[in-house]
Amino acid sequence: MIIIDGKLVANHVKEDVKIAVKKLKEKGVEPCLATVLASDDPASATYVKMKRNACREVGIKTIDHEPKNYTNEQMIELITMLNADPKVHGILIQLPLPKNMNEFIITGTIAPNKDVDGLTPFNAGMLEYDQGMLKPCTPAGIMELLRYYNIDVKGKDVLIINRSMLVGKPLAMMMLNNDATVTICHSKTKGLEEKCRGADILVTAVGNNIFRVRKDMVKDNAVVIDVAINRVDGKLVGDVIFDEVKEKAAYITPVPGGVGPMTVAMLLKNTVLAASLNNGIEI
Repeated sequence: MIIIDGKLVANHVKEDVKIAVKKLKEKGVEPCLATVLASDDPASATYVKMKRNACREVGIKTIDHEPKNYTNEQMIELITMLNADPKVHGILIQLPLPKNMNEFIITGTIAPNKDVDGLTPFNAGMLEYDQGMLKPCTPAGIMELLRYYNIDVKGKDVLIINRSMLVGKPLAMMMLNNDATVTICHSKTKGLEEKCRGADILVTAVGNNIFRVRKDMVKDNAVVIDVAINRVDGKLVGDVIFDEVKEKAAYITPVPGGVGPMTVAMLLKNTVLAASLNNGIEI
């Protein structure tokens, strides 16, 4: 059994990003990410702070917006302004948005070449055609982990317990584009445990503090990727009962220290990629 070290792989990505930032700055371009935090959710505030700190660590500038009590129209106006600003290369809208806002319309307003979360309909469509450049960060991070550990998904049965636009759907496309056979499961899926037992690669991202992946739900020598973050008795845990499942898995991600660091690292990578694309600079 091998514990997949997300921090290690994320640090490798960050080193590559630092080199790219240096090259861009040598050509007169300072990579810049605009962050937009509209909600009062403490977890969202923590995530945005972490992303801003990571940007500083690799030399990416951030312009930080915290619009409170905005209407849809005001948010669209803000994003339109950021789209038009040539010094802004990436736009990050921290989700979830407040209930009064239309997430689809607001994220869809982001210019595709500044969409560092890969959430716009354009970038989602490009991903389906296997032509995506700016890909959703968590799925892209998962694929990077698998590549680093030489885990080939070709011909493998992959089960993803999540159907969101942030994780499940884009990850399914990336797996399909790499010749995996993919099943997506969710809260209405019948026979979930039996489906889990047939998976060569099991990805779970439920995070409701109730659902748990037990040892008896996992195939011998499966690859288990835990995307979820739950807080239980003051500790961060995922969907997977780690100490149980690690006895059966060939590879497994811990929580924390698995997928989480990769999500942030891929955001940094997308930001420098967007800066290079927006300025026609090869890095």
